[in-house]
Amino acid sequence: MPRILAIDYGLKRTGIAVTDEFQIIASGLTTIPSETAIAFLNEYFSKEKVEKVIIGEPKQMNGQPSESAEIIEKFISKFKSQFPEMKLDRVDERFTSKMAFQTMIDSGLKKKQRQNKGLIDEIAATILLQDYLMRFKIT
Repeated sequence: MPRILAIDYGLKRTGIAVTDEFQIIASGLTTIPSETAIAFLNEYFSKEKVEKVIIGEPKQMNGQPSESAEIIEKFISKFKSQFPEMKLDRVDERFTSKMAFQTMIDSGLKKKQRQNKGLIDEIAATILLQDYLMRFKIT
């Protein structure tokens, strides 16, 4: 069974998470520089079967698009032109970064480790994907 991949796209860094082959468990894959995202995905898709990509949709508390929405829309446009056959879903990503940071605290990571913004992005992508699996995936 192909995997589902989640992208927490940001101005500088992009967190990537992926499911297992049975689409049950979300795991952090990596954090990459955002400008390399399309090249990274091109290589990843050539090695792994991916059924769908989930991309976070940043919103403000009132439900309106956040400041970073424009940046993400540009990335999505590039993504669609590079991978026109790939299914793409958007998921509200409010609070994923805060939840990721809290997860780091709860797991006992030291303050120095919690300052790793790349790790926060990877965990945020994992939370985004796990939330998607729990809400939308029929098993």
